Amino acid sequence: MNVPALAATATLAAYVATIPAANLAVTHFGAVPVGFGYAAPAGVYMVGLALVLRDLARESAGRGAVLAAIAVGTVLSYFLADPALAVASAVAFAVAETMDFVVYEPLRKRGLLVAMLTSNAVGLLADSLLFLKMAFGSFEYLPGQILGKAWMTLAAIAVLALLRRRKQSIA
Repeated sequence: MNVPALAATATLAAYVATIPAANLAVTHFGAVPVGFGYAAPAGVYMVGLALVLRDLARESAGRGAVLAAIAVGTVLSYFLADPALAVASAVAFAVAETMDFVVYEPLRKRGLLVAMLTSNAVGLLADSLLFLKMAFGSFEYLPGQILGKAWMTLAAIAVLALLRRRKQSIA
């Protein structure tokens, strides 16, 4: 069994799976609290996770596979979203993930965590601005969108840092 190939496939599949999960959450749960009195559309946590998984997929599967996954995710986003959210979801996903990718690539040399933090900040802001404007015609949920996605990014980076530290202490 080729463990790196299996890990790359699993990461890509998890990344693409966040798209229907985010759309289903928005459709079925509406807005959810994200802390400090803010709320955001329920897909916010899955989108935050998608930003991190995109970066991990880049590391495990390569640029071409990630660009293909962004294309697949965009199509899924369009077809699996509620019709009222389909275009907003697809456009926000395609633009934000591409922006995240463009920022991430040159920063990879400075370290995974630095690249993730910076590229995810760009991606989560782009996704939030585009999705909210297109889906709701308002930025009412903007603070909650940013906060919810930031929680997911920070949580994932904390887990990755702990795993890295644990791996180094074992080696």
